[in-house]
Amino acid sequence: MTDAIKMDINGILKQLPHRYPFLLVDRVLECHPGKTIRAIKNVTVNEPFFPGHFPHRPVMPGVLILEALAQAAGILAFITADVIPDESTRFFFVGIDKARFRKPVEPGDQLILTARLERAFKGIWQLSTIAYVGDDEVTSAEMMVAPETTPTRQPSS
Repeated sequence: MTDAIKMDINGILKQLPHRYPFLLVDRVLECHPGKTIRAIKNVTVNEPFFPGHFPHRPVMPGVLILEALAQAAGILAFITADVIPDESTRFFFVGIDKARFRKPVEPGDQLILTARLERAFKGIWQLSTIAYVGDDEVTSAEMMVAPETTPTRQPSS
């Protein structure tokens, strides 16, 4: 059995094409290629979305929690495929089902992002994802990611 892969922010920057303010994974606690990942997103009051969502009670937008889960799932996909992303290799978030939001996420919370590879078929990866704050499940969804397919350009006449 191999040891779990861990990553600090420098390792994450090599695995994901995202950058500030859209990089939403701060650390990978453990990744078991082909199986699971557990990562962290530290939620701070300095996040660029909090002044507008909402000024009287800052709450992390649910779509950004889903994006953080998708980024964790992307890291699992890249590591499993043994691919480092570049201009020609990326995984895209292509589907979501059964998204549920159970509790608000606020400044000071630490999101634990989990993804489990359920199935890989014809380049589509299906994953179960759950975000926790402490022991509380705050968001869950079934997601699909797929590698980028660059269309071939036809010569103009």
